[in-house]
Amino acid sequence: MVVETPLLDTVNYPADLRKLEKSQLRQLADELRAEMIDAVSQTGGHLGSGLGVVELTTAIHYVFNTPDDKLVFDVGHQCYPHKILTGRRDRIRTLRQGGGLSGFTKRSESDYDPFGAAHAATSISAATGFAEASKLQGGNATGIAVIGDGSMSGGMAYEGLNNAGHLGSKLVVILNDNDMSIAPPVGAMSAYLARATSSGVYQGFRSFGKQLAKRLPNAVYKQIAKAEEYSRGMVSGGTLFEELGFYYVGPIDGHNLDQLIPVLENVRDMKDGPVLVHVVTRKGAGYPPAEESADKYHGVAKFDVVSGKQKKGTPNAPAYQKVFAKTLIKEAEHDDKIVGVTAAMPSGTSLDMFADVYPDRCYDVGIAEQHAVTFAGGLAADGMKPFAAIYSTFLQRAYDSVVHDIALQNLPVRFAMDRSGLVGADGATHAGAFDVAFLGCLPNMVLMAAGDEAELVRMTSTAVAYDEGPIAFRYPRGEGVGVDLPEIGQLLEIGKGRIVREGTKVALLAYGGRLAETLKAADLLEAQGLSTTVADARFAKPIDHELVMQLVRHHEVLITVEEGSRGGFGAFVLHYLAEQGALDAGLKIRTMTLPDIFQDHDSPAKMYDQAGLNAAQIAAHAREALGMSAEIVNLRG
Repeated sequence: MVVETPLLDTVNYPADLRKLEKSQLRQLADELRAEMIDAVSQTGGHLGSGLGVVELTTAIHYVFNTPDDKLVFDVGHQCYPHKILTGRRDRIRTLRQGGGLSGFTKRSESDYDPFGAAHAATSISAATGFAEASKLQGGNATGIAVIGDGSMSGGMAYEGLNNAGHLGSKLVVILNDNDMSIAPPVGAMSAYLARATSSGVYQGFRSFGKQLAKRLPNAVYKQIAKAEEYSRGMVSGGTLFEELGFYYVGPIDGHNLDQLIPVLENVRDMKDGPVLVHVVTRKGAGYPPAEESADKYHGVAKFDVVSGKQKKGTPNAPAYQKVFAKTLIKEAEHDDKIVGVTAAMPSGTSLDMFADVYPDRCYDVGIAEQHAVTFAGGLAADGMKPFAAIYSTFLQRAYDSVVHDIALQNLPVRFAMDRSGLVGADGATHAGAFDVAFLGCLPNMVLMAAGDEAELVRMTSTAVAYDEGPIAFRYPRGEGVGVDLPEIGQLLEIGKGRIVREGTKVALLAYGGRLAETLKAADLLEAQGLSTTVADARFAKPIDHELVMQLVRHHEVLITVEEGSRGGFGAFVLHYLAEQGALDAGLKIRTMTLPDIFQDHDSPAKMYDQAGLNAAQIAAHAREALGMSAEIVNLRG
């Protein structure tokens, strides 16, 4: 019996793929889907989005001359099939593991990843840049952007479309429509129209018609152009894109290679301006457990391929975001001014729990963080109490709105910043490293950070009560440390920290999620005879001046500990002490922050080890500051 070699084994790079017959691509796509499912079952990661673009990815690499033609995936979480086809199949089971492949596109990994991404709505702008760069350097490369309908809710996508249409760039935007119904259903007629309107014959006739029409009076020419545009728009739904300067093709079935290939070939050979190809796909396609799941297995842990059952451990404590949501629900029972705002992350922020109870008081504005913030500002300006629940890494995208629309006007918007600190497998693109620094420099802003889940309850309640201006509080990803939760959130005094344990020689001042490790560091120091105070700052702005001076006066060394970048809490403490002249007295003070690098993905424990923010490292830092050896016994073994 002869066993045929799987087609996928013969394809290491897209050049190999292009040697295949078109009739073989269906088999290849099926093998590619199976390979991806098996790999992600071992690593976890983003599954549904990649399954939805298996055929599309295959078709793009078959038709276009990548990597000379620049393929940019929006967000990049759908790029696993792309990685398998571009020389990385032998490492695909290292996805999101320390030292392994990134879960997103990454320039340092491959020439086939021309632009790194993990935030939404950037692909069209980047691909336009590639197209223009090629033109300026005498080339003829095509920029290709693959963007999902969800990302099209981001305003930057339309900024890119508008500019590319104006420039007439050699650009192909592939709109991967896997959710919103923005056009008539896909069928035989729409597939025929897509092929016809993208064909060379139609394009030639259209070009001839344009040249002929230009000889007519200007008013008549304009009317003919509009008639042609709207006649296609009526049957295809592409009028909006035509108005932005794009030639619209579609919708077509994104899983039917017999439709995809000829359309993409026609589009590749077009000579005029940017083109938008509307492709309809199914998230999770080809894997029944994903297709039947509510979230189409968007993000999964390791799972059993046959059953689809995920291998999730039993949590030891409630997740921070769920503690936040439950507290907000309790507060909303007594305060009808409370509303929630999220930017396409209802489940990630747990505001979906709030929406289940108060559907009319919760808004998901799509992937539009800038709009989310200013929208919350409008709510606050008219007396509501908006909670903008946005990941720290995504709040970066709305910084101008935070500055100009909220802080400048001193509007009481409450920012619940999830995923502060390091986030493990998602890596540098999703780490919440910078919010303390970029918010702390803003007048009127109050900053809090929860040292544990009980503190998060108190800070959520404090934010409800605070109406003097904007207030932000940060908390880590994942489960809490296992402390008892209060039934009612005690209101915190703004700008006041707390002493957690008292000592006499070393003072450790923690801000936020490293409090538990700081307490363990104190145990290590105490075991070596170094009496240690641990304080929880609670606030980075305003700083508890009295607490800081107390720690300075009564200890030989002060160490600040935070899971944020340089320029944050520790810098604020140093600035205050410098103003007080305390640094002139030979005070031994050290600041511990995240390192001044973008840390690659790994397990959280290993990332914090690299950052130097685990208990043994905190204790060693204190010994060094005292002029002692940094060596210390780790009581955890």
